[in-house]
Amino acid sequence: MRFRDRTDAGRQLAERLVEERLHDALVLALPRGGVPVAAPVATGLHAPLEPFVARKIGAPGQAEFGIGAIAEGSPDVLRTGAADELGVSPARMRSLADDEREELRRRVDRYRAGADLPPVRERDVVLVDDGVATGVTAEAALRALRRLGPRRLLLAVPVCAADSARRLREVADAVVCLSTPDDLGSVGQWYDHFEQTSDEEVIALLRGVPGG
Repeated sequence: MRFRDRTDAGRQLAERLVEERLHDALVLALPRGGVPVAAPVATGLHAPLEPFVARKIGAPGQAEFGIGAIAEGSPDVLRTGAADELGVSPARMRSLADDEREELRRRVDRYRAGADLPPVRERDVVLVDDGVATGVTAEAALRALRRLGPRRLLLAVPVCAADSARRLREVADAVVCLSTPDDLGSVGQWYDHFEQTSDEEVIALLRGVPGG
């Protein structure tokens, strides 16, 4: 299954999520790429849309190679086996996480303009991204959200690596994915158009989706 763009993927995802019969749903998007997917999901579910910020922690000197992740509202640092394989010490991991927290705070302030995250407790929360490869960032976000006491916690993505989907089902109450290839490659390979999403686009989409 391929998608024209993130909006197309979000519309198809919304059709699948309607089957979940969600209670007092809240749609949370992982910026940046998750927001244009989540916007049609929120519209289709007649639910409010909010950003939820998580950040991948890159390996020293290899920023794109994720060895962990952090999420807003949680002091925890999710560490992967790759960090151990590279010999990254706990102290070095904390230092790398602290660097990412600066960008995390910047994004929270920019996208929510100082507003708090809406109440999560006893709601059905749908966390949306444009795709999942290793799943480390999504896992950090799910673990942070679980601490807030949602009634149900769902991860919803258009495409997800099969092994990551299996692992994340142990963290979320459900993983809703339209395609779970064994050989994912990169998330962008599953889209005809996969341009980078800017902060300005994120803010415009967040302002354009009314609450449910």
